[in-house]
Amino acid sequence: MNHDHYSDELIRGILDNVKTVALVGASANEVRPSYFVLKYLGGRGYRMIGVNPGIAGQTILGFPVYASLADVPEPIDMVEIFRNSEAAGPIVDEALKLDPLPKVIWMQLTVRNDEAAARAEAKGVTVIMNRCPKIEYGRLSGEIGWTGVNSRILSSKRAVMSGKGFQKRTLGPPGANPFAPKR
Repeated sequence: MNHDHYSDELIRGILDNVKTVALVGASANEVRPSYFVLKYLGGRGYRMIGVNPGIAGQTILGFPVYASLADVPEPIDMVEIFRNSEAAGPIVDEALKLDPLPKVIWMQLTVRNDEAAARAEAKGVTVIMNRCPKIEYGRLSGEIGWTGVNSRILSSKRAVMSGKGFQKRTLGPPGANPFAPKR
């Protein structure tokens, strides 16, 4: 796989099909990027699981935290790595010992380990590197455009939302009903 470019279809397919995400490097600190990602994806219907030995046995935003991937008592669809590139190798190796294997290993922005990616892909696991699922979800769902970001149109006018509460988009293909429930 070319890890310098990922198609929107590949990213959309991953985000549309994974349900359980283990976030390695999860933090309970509200100013840490891993906390934002856990909160955002959890708010979009994903089952989030934190992995951090320093806070194992606790919860973050109601999601359980375990010391290691091996301690997680349920199948994991996607392992998201919020650690540096060097640490990603052993984490990938730990993920490849899980039964069943995760469908996806996703390395956060600035995290890239080509050797670890090759080991995972040799076992049939899809690997994404140097990307953020929160950013990709927002971009593909159109949520980023609600505030004028990435739309080439900035406005001081508040967006008109339909319904009560806050609005969520789905990742369906262009033209699909953005309010249909996530499968």
